[in-house]
Amino acid sequence: MRLMTEHFLEEWNSGKTDKLLLIPMFILDFLCIHPFEDGNGRMSRLLTLLLLYRAGFIVGKYISIEMLSEESKETCYEALQDCSAEWHESNNLYEPFVKYYLGILIKASNEFESRVEYLSDNKISKPERVKRLIQNTVGKINKKEILEKCPDISKKTVERTLADLVKEGLIEKVGASSATAYVWIQK
Repeated sequence: MRLMTEHFLEEWNSGKTDKLLLIPMFILDFLCIHPFEDGNGRMSRLLTLLLLYRAGFIVGKYISIEMLSEESKETCYEALQDCSAEWHESNNLYEPFVKYYLGILIKASNEFESRVEYLSDNKISKPERVKRLIQNTVGKINKKEILEKCPDISKKTVERTLADLVKEGLIEKVGASSATAYVWIQK
């Protein structure tokens, strides 16, 4: 089933097919058409955001879907390759690309949920929230990431908390200058 133009609009407007399934199918068709010499990937990500907004899914306002796509571009290329075979004959599969896109949306939603979790926990102090964030992070986390995940906490509070946690021996400072990160010490 080719979804371009009127078929896509008919499906979109009818409400018979979930829009979270229609969007990646449309994007796959767009990428297979390859309308521009350069910039098709970027344009597809913009179209994705527009369609998500139109469908009422606003996670892309808060989490960079473009960044998540960039981080998993090899998987994207594999899904595109699997789905574009026999596309010109209207005999292609959409499933691998739809699964890839839904995976990106799940990852974005989980990231958004984790950010909101730290913002909504008003019962604990800001230094305690920073401490818990580091404690729940697998591997290293840097000051910039802490500030992104806790935008309501000032840079000064984060720096003071990090210094206190290092002094208490709860975290370890690794790297230097702009590469400085922190790791929770398992006890």
